[in-house]
Amino acid sequence: MVKKNFKLVGMHCASCANTVESAIKKLPGVVSANVNFASETLYVEFDEKTSDAEKIVEAVKRSGFRANAGTENKDIFTESKETSEGQKLKNRFILSLLFGLPVVYLATAPLFGLPLPELGMKMTALIQLTISTIIMALNAPLYVSGLRGLVNRNPNMDSLIEIGTVAAYFYSLVISLLVWFSPGYSADHLYFESAVMILIFITLGKYLETKAKGKTSDAIKKLIGLQPKNATLIVEGRQKTIPISDVKTGDLVFIRPGQMFPIDGIVVEGISSVDEKAITGESMPVVKKPGDMVIGSTTNKVGALTVRATKVGKNTVLAQIIKIVEEAMGSKAPIQLIADKAAYYFVPAILSIATLAFVVWLILGEPFTFALTVFISVLIIACPCSLGLATPTAVMVGSGLAAKRGILVKNGKALEIASIVDTVVFDKTGTLTVGEPKVCDIIDGKNTDKILKLAAALEMNSEHPLASAIVSQAKHKKLEIPKVRDFIAIPGKGISATFRAKPLLFGSKILMADNKIDIANFNKSLSDLENQGKTVMILAYDGKAAGLIAVADVLKKNSKDAVSALQKMGKTVIMISGDNEKAAKAIAKNAGIENVFAEVLPQEKASKIKKLQKEGHIVAMVGDGINDAPALAQSDLGIALGSGTDIAIETGDMVLIKDNLNDVVEAIKLSAFTLKKIKQNLFWAFFYNALGVPIAAGILYPFTGWLLNPMWAAGAMSISSISVVLNSLSIKKYKG
Repeated sequence: MVKKNFKLVGMHCASCANTVESAIKKLPGVVSANVNFASETLYVEFDEKTSDAEKIVEAVKRSGFRANAGTENKDIFTESKETSEGQKLKNRFILSLLFGLPVVYLATAPLFGLPLPELGMKMTALIQLTISTIIMALNAPLYVSGLRGLVNRNPNMDSLIEIGTVAAYFYSLVISLLVWFSPGYSADHLYFESAVMILIFITLGKYLETKAKGKTSDAIKKLIGLQPKNATLIVEGRQKTIPISDVKTGDLVFIRPGQMFPIDGIVVEGISSVDEKAITGESMPVVKKPGDMVIGSTTNKVGALTVRATKVGKNTVLAQIIKIVEEAMGSKAPIQLIADKAAYYFVPAILSIATLAFVVWLILGEPFTFALTVFISVLIIACPCSLGLATPTAVMVGSGLAAKRGILVKNGKALEIASIVDTVVFDKTGTLTVGEPKVCDIIDGKNTDKILKLAAALEMNSEHPLASAIVSQAKHKKLEIPKVRDFIAIPGKGISATFRAKPLLFGSKILMADNKIDIANFNKSLSDLENQGKTVMILAYDGKAAGLIAVADVLKKNSKDAVSALQKMGKTVIMISGDNEKAAKAIAKNAGIENVFAEVLPQEKASKIKKLQKEGHIVAMVGDGINDAPALAQSDLGIALGSGTDIAIETGDMVLIKDNLNDVVEAIKLSAFTLKKIKQNLFWAFFYNALGVPIAAGILYPFTGWLLNPMWAAGAMSISSISVVLNSLSIKKYKG
């Protein structure tokens, strides 16, 4: 299966988006098709054996629109295209306004007692007709789109505007002809100004909407802007600057202080501090030395570094982030299905209501001009655009803000589900804990440093996983590690050696018993530490027990805070682990978790999640390893750590770049805030139409004598779309 993006041209409302989507879904081999009206982008997953990009482009064309195939991330959200479309609308609005003002003045001056030039009725009618024709010609793209929708029997918002303005125009044209050729007719009943003002308001609304929609993709633009354009290669000892697209895996890249890393790679020479804030969100620079990984688009601060490229182009961390964020922006939250269904029936329903209102008012004895005003107002005030923009704009802004904070949201569904999760399951090793053993206790009664030094001296020669923890701790404390002689590894028991010609032992109780070492003084401490799930080793020197060293996989510094915050939010927190029950419960207790699934085999993790779901829980799974992938996939919301395996990251619905478990809390809060904005948008979109359409149909006229003017209906319609986008943009103000 292949996923491909297409930039769409010619869409004007949610009905247009539904038309394209329906056309693509009918193609053989298409697995999924999703149109994001806000970004005017089509996302398609299809089987290359039965379909291809050309067939998709052709299907879009048949549905009345255009699609640019083969676009990459950088093409989807480019300033040039957006600016071009916005500039066209801006120019169209300015010209329409300049030409339209005389018509509006001629039509409205008598209402306000303003002076009018002595033109006569015939000349007034001719001026209004000429200028209105010019303005309609300026807005030809709108009429082409509207007519295309009618011809394809899938009318859109432009179809409503077209019918309304054309009706006003031709009615006024007939009156103008009567003014010219039949005595007794007045130019007072012309509707040219309504058609003109409708087009001015609609064009202004579309321009402001385009500007506002452009801001919803700011996050992705900033990410794309992070990518360096060139790289300095080291070839045969000499530096050579080449375009970033020409760098290959394995190349040596030289990075000067202040430069961005153009690739992901491993430091082979030099020491420097690196600002990784753009990718990880961490404010403090990180020291990098030979052997350390660096991430593309982070900034080298101090020293020069030579880096061997491990990932280039679309395989870099930044490229993957852009891909994930872009796909999230293009995805649909389940709640959007409500708006999609409404938009599908919306335009035909409005056409029916407008026609019915027109006929009813004629039957009730109102003049033709009254019924025409109602007909036009209903068509113009209706707004499927606000329905179509309600969800995608909020998803785009919400997922963009999340990315800025180091949380990658892969799809709109994840945003919606995260807000209603009631149970959070954490994997233990590498998720709640650091994932590697650390020295956590040293007990001797006299000199802990001496115990650590001797243990490290023995473990320097060992390949056991616990050995590195002890050696690392000694080096961290800057202890001078002595040398030992006669080193012997005793499988399953420990190590023996001599230090200053005296026997030195380090290992288990069995090793001590074999060598007749009395450990009675340490029995209580030994028992307490083992009950905490820690691995305890005993050090004996010159035939006497000297001390204990306990090693364990310890909690990450933010695990306890994250668990506490989730519990305060009313979430049930569970830890799942393959460890024995004693060790698992000890870690869980330290983290503040009461519910533990221990001794769970990797293949059983998903079934544990499934059981919770059958009990009615909405479950989020947080993990980092390959063995977590099935559980991440099974859960309602899979949250993978950025430091985890590629498989876990691929499977998760969200990725925490910073590996900070507090971001689980942040993700849930931000998702809830985004969903709140989506619901607000949908409410106001439905409420606006539910209120505006009856008023335009004249429901207040029998009680108040007031009838909505079509040009004010046009202004109200534009405001509704813009208000939805602005409400979505307010997500950017979220503080958490």
